[in-house]
Amino acid sequence: MTSTDPRIDTYIEKSAEFAQPILTHIRQMVHQHCPDVSETIKWCMPHFEYKGSIFCHFAAFKKHCALGLWYGELLQIDSQLEKAMGQFGRITSLTALPNDDVFVQLLKEAMKLHDAGVKLPSRNKDKSEKKELEIPSDFSNELQKNSAALATFDAFSYSQKKEYVEWYNDAKTDATRTKRLHQAIEWMAEGKRRNWKYEKC
Repeated sequence: MTSTDPRIDTYIEKSAEFAQPILTHIRQMVHQHCPDVSETIKWCMPHFEYKGSIFCHFAAFKKHCALGLWYGELLQIDSQLEKAMGQFGRITSLTALPNDDVFVQLLKEAMKLHDAGVKLPSRNKDKSEKKELEIPSDFSNELQKNSAALATFDAFSYSQKKEYVEWYNDAKTDATRTKRLHQAIEWMAEGKRRNWKYEKC
């Protein structure tokens, strides 16, 4: 028997219209082919657990969805290699998902890895190597003008700082870059991280 969580029903219902069939299909496939999974919410996102361990998760954003398998880096996945949470790129439609046969194979391989107790490669990096983040001068100048935003930014971890800087750098036009910079300063002045909206359950 599979175990479902009504919070995930609510999560899907509140997601954007384009995302609902994507999330529903993923959910159905996982339950159909991994009968021992149970559902839960972790880090404000739907997760599936298999025999007590995290198995996979999905999430919906404004314009795309994401799907991640816990053992994804050990599986042969034809990823779109875009910047997105998970191993399947920015999923905007059902056709962007692996076809059902491929999806089933990935799920079965993932279950075998879980059953075998395979350990993921260590992600610990050499702490002796100091990380340096190149901060654009305009970004830095605006931070210096707002003491609250600067204090928040200084308190951020490397990855949290990087999220804001990359968001700013990825803007396609000067107008968008300026808009993002002002928004970033406003959010940081309020003590918020880049993806604070998705951190609220």
